[in-house]
Amino acid sequence: MHGIRSQHMETTKITEKIRRVEGTIAEACARAHREPGDIRLVVVTKSAEIEQIEEVIRLGYNHLGENRVQQLKKVAGQVAEYLQQHPDDPALPREIHWHMIGHLQRNKVRQILPTVSLVHSVDTLRLAEEINSSAARLGLSPRVLLQVNTSGEPQKYGVPIGAATHLAEQIETLPHLKLIGLMTMAPLTRNSDIIRACFTRARELFYEMRGEKIVGNQFTELSMGMSSDYEIAIEEGATILRLGSAIFAG
Repeated sequence: MHGIRSQHMETTKITEKIRRVEGTIAEACARAHREPGDIRLVVVTKSAEIEQIEEVIRLGYNHLGENRVQQLKKVAGQVAEYLQQHPDDPALPREIHWHMIGHLQRNKVRQILPTVSLVHSVDTLRLAEEINSSAARLGLSPRVLLQVNTSGEPQKYGVPIGAATHLAEQIETLPHLKLIGLMTMAPLTRNSDIIRACFTRARELFYEMRGEKIVGNQFTELSMGMSSDYEIAIEEGATILRLGSAIFAG
């Protein structure tokens, strides 16, 4: 009995946290004169148990993200098995969209392409070329985001702001992938001005690339904002949020 009770309490806690996040998103959208429906919430599953992930899926969230290739493959397999075990459950989505949000090594590209719907972390031409060639062999056309280092932190991945436009132009020439937007990460700081400055730079670069026709009409996504800073990201134009600890921690 105790095990059943604790699991019920845990799933209820996940539901409460999701509802709290939804409310915060709605409030931030109201401040920014935006619609909550224009923002995609990617639930980052790296710290979650499979039962918690199942609860999130049952609440209608079918865009899930992982930082590491091996973890993505493992969790995607568990989730697929869960959906297969409940084929007639109307509360469950027909499909899960997996997002690779962490640094991606070129030798791991082929492993994830059949599973992921969006790679957030393309930051070099060599990685883009590897995705392009692997996609050609697999008969796929993966969607990718260009990761930009807007904070200037040397430990962070991402192309520097000054080199981003040229890299986007190069990626646009590759026929087997689709560049659909930008991704960035703000520093881990409580200083909201520093966080906002990073997101503002990404937004300005996003519109500059669109305005100068460097990218095509499919270039519509701005992935920025994590559990500690997603309200600011919404105010600065994010279309994709990547939240894990706001849902699963504690």
